[in-house]
Amino acid sequence: MDSALRSQLADAGVTPECAATIALVRDVLARVGDKWTVLVITTLADGPLRFTTLHGRIAGVSQRMLSQTLRSLTRDGLLTRTAYAEVPPRVEYALTPLGRSLSDTVTHVVRWVQEHQGEIVRHRELFDGAAPATP
Repeated sequence: MDSALRSQLADAGVTPECAATIALVRDVLARVGDKWTVLVITTLADGPLRFTTLHGRIAGVSQRMLSQTLRSLTRDGLLTRTAYAEVPPRVEYALTPLGRSLSDTVTHVVRWVQEHQGEIVRHRELFDGAAPATP
């Protein structure tokens, strides 16, 4: 947690334990809210995949960004990385039980978006067509 947030929370009377929880919640929400995380989690929901297969199924992600995302998700315990001693080497990524529980939650959000996408688009069009508000 950065010192400015720590100081702000301390000034508000938040205990160090609560501050640590707040920091972790913010960090996890940032990770879960990342578009590449959501796409990796949903793509792996059907089972383990190799890096190249994942890369091919997630449109627009660079190899570097996919590598960073996989590393972060593995660090958080949401994925496993299994390397097989073969020629050529083979590495597979799979959801852990913790990752599967996140996948279930993400799937609900994706379904919600699918069910309401027409409304969302309509509201965006109305908003974008409206005259800008004066400050």
